[in-house]
Amino acid sequence: MKSADPGQDGGPAIIRAELQLTAHRRPWATGPLALGCLIGIGLLSGCTAGPDFIRPDAPATDAYTPTPLPARTVSSPVALGGSQQFVQGALVGGRWWHELGSPKLDALVDQALEASPTLEAAEATLSQALEKFAAQAGSSLYPQVDAKAGAQRQRFNPGTLGQPGDVRIFDLYDITIGVHYNLDLAGGNQRALEALAARADYQYFQLVGAQLTLVGSIAVTAITQAQLNEQLQATLAILQTQDDQVAITRRRLELGQASQGDLYALQTVAEQTRASIPVLRNQHQQTEHALAVLVGQAPGAGGLPTFALADFSLPAELPLVVPSELVRQRPDIQASEALLHAANAEYGVAVSRLYPQIALSANVGSQALSAASLFGGGSLVWGLAGQLTQPLFNPGLPAEKRAAMFAFDAAAANYRQTVLEALRNVADVLRALDNDAQGLASQAAADAAAQGSLQSMQHQYALGSISYLQLLAAQQLAQQTRIDLITAQARRLIDTSTLYQAMGGGEPHGEDRVEAPTRTSRLGH
Repeated sequence: MKSADPGQDGGPAIIRAELQLTAHRRPWATGPLALGCLIGIGLLSGCTAGPDFIRPDAPATDAYTPTPLPARTVSSPVALGGSQQFVQGALVGGRWWHELGSPKLDALVDQALEASPTLEAAEATLSQALEKFAAQAGSSLYPQVDAKAGAQRQRFNPGTLGQPGDVRIFDLYDITIGVHYNLDLAGGNQRALEALAARADYQYFQLVGAQLTLVGSIAVTAITQAQLNEQLQATLAILQTQDDQVAITRRRLELGQASQGDLYALQTVAEQTRASIPVLRNQHQQTEHALAVLVGQAPGAGGLPTFALADFSLPAELPLVVPSELVRQRPDIQASEALLHAANAEYGVAVSRLYPQIALSANVGSQALSAASLFGGGSLVWGLAGQLTQPLFNPGLPAEKRAAMFAFDAAAANYRQTVLEALRNVADVLRALDNDAQGLASQAAADAAAQGSLQSMQHQYALGSISYLQLLAAQQLAQQTRIDLITAQARRLIDTSTLYQAMGGGEPHGEDRVEAPTRTSRLGH
């Protein structure tokens, strides 16, 4: 991790300008005390503690896989089997799920972006981080002004001071306005604000990541529901065929043309198929429940659409962000970078504690023995104070500095690991797109062959050259092949959705977008 020379962000210069601009409003900011402060600030204006943060370098690699990917995937003559072209350098659109061509999915995602408790929690956490930044800025960038009013009754004995006289009992009233300011000579306050800004950036990217995960989960769940729905229908058709085979074999057994073993074998296969139907139905119902929760409603509320594979289409072009741009697109990488930035700034805070701290305060008010005399000419009181603190012996401060350095090292290692995992994620998806496209082409060929075989069997059965059992076997094979084809088609859709997620999903737009002014990089120094 590179680091620049400290003191390049102009933190003390900001404070110096603020002091000069507002000196006419501060009685204590004139004269020798203010002159000494300005001289001190001038001498230490380049001493913002710790190195300035520099973004990590982009990955040196220009490819995701060791061997080149084809320019486009293979195609197959079935629905959802079209060829897809990889467009190098293209960025992902903000509403990337529209590329799947399903108005049902679009409406469901819009509902989820409005009502998801997960997003609501992420937005609240971001707002909390922004308010923490504002609170720290308000308490460290500007002087603190407070007012105090009091009244007390005292008993005073002059003898305690060695003076004659009787004990006196009197009332004392006072009103005081005080101003306190900590000169951030070493830049510790600036670094603390920088750390809070970076952590708010982290929460922003967590929100963007939550949006991306939510939309991806809805897309994958909807596609899975469509797959299970069609697999369930095909399995029911297979079961009907097997039940017909059992009925025919039982009749043949009664006529002495089949054995009991033949009947048992067919019954075993039919019951195994029947047992798989509740499993498929349960998985299908679970997708309904999952979609309900993802869009922010109870599973029993109902009213959600049911998806079929025909509701989706494959985009002809797929964006392929280069690795150097991927680190600027994926919210998980950007969130990890924000934590690295925060660790760098917190190291600067630890360093600043080794340097002198100067605190200034002033107060002006009135004290009198009666409330009516508080605003008289002789009741004015005031005070000026300045305090310089320099740690001389505190073994804990160097330890804090070393701890902050180790925290930065850990954040840097976590960042590198996040980048590597992101590259692996993209590589896996790209390979899956290529391999699953080939698998779908082969599965489509197998389905075409099975359908051709079934048509041939139907023709032969019509001519009386084969038995009805042989025709049923051909029908069962065709249905089983169709189930495998459904799985391959759904996998192509899921791969496409996963690629958009792996590319970072694009910056959200419209009502679901987190407005740029909330980005704390615009609120920091």
